[in-house]
Amino acid sequence: MAEMNSHSNTPVFDFKVRHRGRASQIGIYFAKFLRMFIHEGDWKVLPMAALIAGLVSIVVAEDFFKTSEGTLIGTLAFACICIWNGCFNSIQVVCRERDVLKREHRSGMHISAYVIAHMLYQCFLCILQIIVTMGVLKLLGVHFPEKGLITAWMIVDFGITMFLITYAADMMSLFISSLCHSTTTAMTIMPFVLIFQLVFSGGLIPLPNLARPITMLTISCPGMNAMSAQADVNNLPYSTVDKTIRDLKGNKIKATITLGQVLDVLGNEDNATVAKLRAVKVGGNATLGELVDAIKNDASFATIRDTQIIENCTVGDLVNALDRTGILDDYQDVQISSATTLGEVIDAFAKEEDVQKSREESFTVETTLGDVLDIIGEDKVKEFLAQSTAKSSYNPAYDCTLGNILKNWGHILIFVFVFALASVIALEFIDKDKR
Repeated sequence: MAEMNSHSNTPVFDFKVRHRGRASQIGIYFAKFLRMFIHEGDWKVLPMAALIAGLVSIVVAEDFFKTSEGTLIGTLAFACICIWNGCFNSIQVVCRERDVLKREHRSGMHISAYVIAHMLYQCFLCILQIIVTMGVLKLLGVHFPEKGLITAWMIVDFGITMFLITYAADMMSLFISSLCHSTTTAMTIMPFVLIFQLVFSGGLIPLPNLARPITMLTISCPGMNAMSAQADVNNLPYSTVDKTIRDLKGNKIKATITLGQVLDVLGNEDNATVAKLRAVKVGGNATLGELVDAIKNDASFATIRDTQIIENCTVGDLVNALDRTGILDDYQDVQISSATTLGEVIDAFAKEEDVQKSREESFTVETTLGDVLDIIGEDKVKEFLAQSTAKSSYNPAYDCTLGNILKNWGHILIFVFVFALASVIALEFIDKDKR
């Protein structure tokens, strides 16, 4: 507004500069960041995210959501993807325009408006990265369960977790960028931040008791916990059990077994070999002594005599062993009808009082672990070992419950707002730079 000078009749201009409010500044800066995304190459973070996701997918796709170990490795790998993407999004955004910020702040720019505009823009960028990442994971064979616990689709639930991790890492880097006076300093600090997040995630790397509380200060810990809970890691099978059994099947073992154990095996009709043996008709009227002699010497009983119950222990070997113990002496004259099967003979023999008293008598056989598993039932052994392993490695942090997942999401969101607030506080002192 112009006023006349009373002495010289010269107009005097009184400029009153009115700075825009915070809401308007947020819009202005957000539009500026979008222009930078298009014209200054910030979009390049999207193909980089696709490349990293593709490399990790090739490694973890086979066992992810299928085995406990494979899923835990996958959650650590995906947490690293998210933290890496988030850090690179904003590690240089403030320090590269620090001189500009100082001038604009002195001209009336609100630091809070600047940081909120960055929060909105980085949120937009992180969402695009997660869409690209999840698309690549799906394309390269990472099979997600159909139904999620939060939404109707597991891939959406998992995407939300990965977005939160990425966004929290983004805000952490924004804070680091707010503290640093040059891009060189910021890029020097970033590797140490990534290593800290990896080592103290509390995932696959065991930590001493004194160091475990540090995991609460990492983004990776609640991120991995949320992903592991969504994958229900506590109830997934352990591939180590199957691999160990496969590797040890051919190992030779010497086993001392009791008569009771042999009778229990011969009474197990769930075993295909034993069931076939039990179904054999002994034929003709004979005594038990005659049947034993026939099994030992008669050529017509060669098939039965040579049937292996376990390696290096045939039916003939077992009959000879029992005959040497003298247990059969008192049953030589027991009549066996023509309609009797070998299974019925075994059951009748096992019920005799003297035989029950001799159940603890033992003899040694040489066999392989594979043959023992065939008799006991390999599936039963695997189930027992899997249950025992799962019980010993149960982690309450991986409980697949709505409350547990939401708790970890809340933990990550706390990091988002703490780092955003810390960025505002750090930049409020930007005018005191000595540069």
